[in-house]
Amino acid sequence: MNLTSFYPVVCTARLKESHDFYAEHFGFETTFEADWYISLRRPGPPAYELALLDHTHPTIPAAYRLPVRGLLLNFEVEDVDAEWRRLVAEGPLTAELPLRDEAFGQRHFIVPDPNGVLIDVITPIPPSGEYEAQYLTP
Repeated sequence: MNLTSFYPVVCTARLKESHDFYAEHFGFETTFEADWYISLRRPGPPAYELALLDHTHPTIPAAYRLPVRGLLLNFEVEDVDAEWRRLVAEGPLTAELPLRDEAFGQRHFIVPDPNGVLIDVITPIPPSGEYEAQYLTP
């Protein structure tokens, strides 16, 4: 397979609120907008893409026309502490998981989007000895 693109599509009952959330808090710009689908891109390089789709749209097989559940999106950033201050400490978002270090090699916090999708904002840190050996690539 020659993969030319890959991006998540969030099925939502809250299209406008979701669009506003990702644009305002994470810098995504609209590249296509209809009343049932919005394509977003975060300028790069590298550029990242995310799409939002009305969960009732007929392009989705009928048995799957449900709002998103159980999705976690990881956003790796250079300075998670600065993002914590911007988004939570001095900003409008509420953390579901407060800023903390994890022994497996992350400093991170988690906030929800309007659909309950969890956004895990992460800066990699050195893992503890017990986890270091589990990393397969340098």
